[in-house]
Amino acid sequence: MSDGTRLAARVWMPEDATADPVPAILEYIPYRRRDNTRMRDDVMHPYFAAHGYACVRVDLRGSGDSEGVLLDEYLQQELDDGVEVIEWLAAQAWCSGQVGMIGISWGGFNGLQIAAMRPPELKAVVTVASTDDRYADDVHHMGGCLLGDNLSWASTMFAFNSLPPDPDIVGDRWREMWFERLRGSGLWLQKWLEHQRRDEYWQHGSVCEDWDAIRCPVMAVSGWTDGYTNSVFRLLENLRVPRLGLVGPWSHKYPHQGVPGPAIGFLQECLRWWDKWLKDIETDIMDEPMLRAWMQYSAPPTTFYERREGRWVGERQWPSPEIRSRELTLARPGTLEPGERHIDEESMWIQSPLSVGIFAGKWCSYAATPDLPHDQREEDGGALVFNTGRLSEPLEILGACRLELAVSADRPVAMVAVRLSDVAPDDKATRVTYGLLNLTHRHGSEQPEPLRPGERYRVSVKLNQIAHVFPTGHRLRLSISTSYWPLAWPAPEPARLTIFTGSSRLVLPERPRRDDEDALIDFPPAEGARPTPTETVEAGRHKWRVIRDLETDETTLEVINDDGTTYIGPANLEMQRKALEWYSYRGYDYLSPKGETLWERGYRREDWSVRTVTRTRLTATKTHFVIHAELDAWEGNKRVYSDNWDEEIPRDLV
Repeated sequence: MSDGTRLAARVWMPEDATADPVPAILEYIPYRRRDNTRMRDDVMHPYFAAHGYACVRVDLRGSGDSEGVLLDEYLQQELDDGVEVIEWLAAQAWCSGQVGMIGISWGGFNGLQIAAMRPPELKAVVTVASTDDRYADDVHHMGGCLLGDNLSWASTMFAFNSLPPDPDIVGDRWREMWFERLRGSGLWLQKWLEHQRRDEYWQHGSVCEDWDAIRCPVMAVSGWTDGYTNSVFRLLENLRVPRLGLVGPWSHKYPHQGVPGPAIGFLQECLRWWDKWLKDIETDIMDEPMLRAWMQYSAPPTTFYERREGRWVGERQWPSPEIRSRELTLARPGTLEPGERHIDEESMWIQSPLSVGIFAGKWCSYAATPDLPHDQREEDGGALVFNTGRLSEPLEILGACRLELAVSADRPVAMVAVRLSDVAPDDKATRVTYGLLNLTHRHGSEQPEPLRPGERYRVSVKLNQIAHVFPTGHRLRLSISTSYWPLAWPAPEPARLTIFTGSSRLVLPERPRRDDEDALIDFPPAEGARPTPTETVEAGRHKWRVIRDLETDETTLEVINDDGTTYIGPANLEMQRKALEWYSYRGYDYLSPKGETLWERGYRREDWSVRTVTRTRLTATKTHFVIHAELDAWEGNKRVYSDNWDEEIPRDLV
């Protein structure tokens, strides 16, 4: 870099690239290219290289084997470094001067953010499972509610930031670089909790602040069980450059490795994209529908799907003129009536127990544990429930459902959680989509306002984008609750909501079938390069367990995400990774929710052995969030570093 800092990279390229220069494809993330992402990288990047591209996987400053300290997500330093990397790539003798960026999650984020800086060498982006809005649609907040995944993700990066570089790469400086990271990375959870509204901190890196800043073509990709689906639709609607959207049934994974299946030939699709925009070869990729989405068929509730049945559908533009609104009115004592029918206004009340949400699954599924929502009947006892009659014909939806809600609350801070479920003839209820709203954010998240108890408001709760078929004989169920723990942190005290039926409506995005047109959408089977040779040294374990102690009235959701120990042959390295999480509450005490995490990471090679242990606990009083965190680092059997944090952050209408 221009300041002398060196970044570490792996490069794959055609053997004759120096004589016949090729475009470069960059993936730029903090997840350790030497070991942690090696198995994934070795499937994708050599495949692109074999088809005429130089592929470059760079560790961010302060991560993996790169020098420096990683202080937070998406800082300007990271983006400036990325622009320098792109300039360096374009100047290499083996590069044609044309550069693309690809990435999932973090790499999808900074692909969009760097595109908005408009380096002239960057010609196209493939962004997978990312967002245009860091506040409204990321792992931190949803509808102004604080997500439980905020703690989970902070703990993930707490562990990553504690890891040393590999002595095989950086030499004797590895220990000095390690201690620089241990002392310098800081407690990211504290930084994030200090920004509970949509301020400049979150606006930075949110490309929705200026859509016109992006001038290169964008392919936006996600999955229905991923946490980042909504941004695909906003990017299609608001960008003014050539763009495509692709949404499958997948979790937080690249589509060629997609779970739930079916996985697709995503790398072949990317080649069509790269050939078009980096080599100026006409591939007809832009003749595809702007949006291609997996229309999911009804399925029984389960916490893990190997495959989600459905079919591909397409829309030539988004928003699509083919999608029509279908309104259902909320009626007492708990029905959804056709919108054209007059329903008298009546009042219904709900004050949910904290148990609503224990079976909600994870905000962003990684398909690493059984983390999808369970049968929604487990939740509906603590919610207001509204059902349609049994459908006389199938109903297909594509887009975002919306609840227009007439409501009042008896507390100044309250939240509402809204779920739409598919209820089968045997009464099993599968969650289709959901939405959250912190009611103090009813006018936006820049300047939230407390509620006036007893005052009536009209609010709009937007549910996550979805494509789903409700079959004949099934029912739609709308469930409304005042808590959704641990997916979202509850309000500081229990609030009772009054829902005004007759004046509240559910709006569905109904899509008429166009089978002849949709049948033209097809993808080849997944391909990829040969995986990295690895051996399992110690098997992993993945569990989600709900533990209910009836004596103390304490309930705990325990998440075990243990990858065991793997030997990576090409690096002659053993890698250990284990994450444990506990989310608990007690009875009806809204100040009892507690989130705790424990991460263990380790590496071993012959006479080199390092291990880190990070612990985080988050609780809350009525006025503050309270953090306790611990970091311990070990070299062999000797603890060489230890640090502790005890922090309190005021609650800001959350």
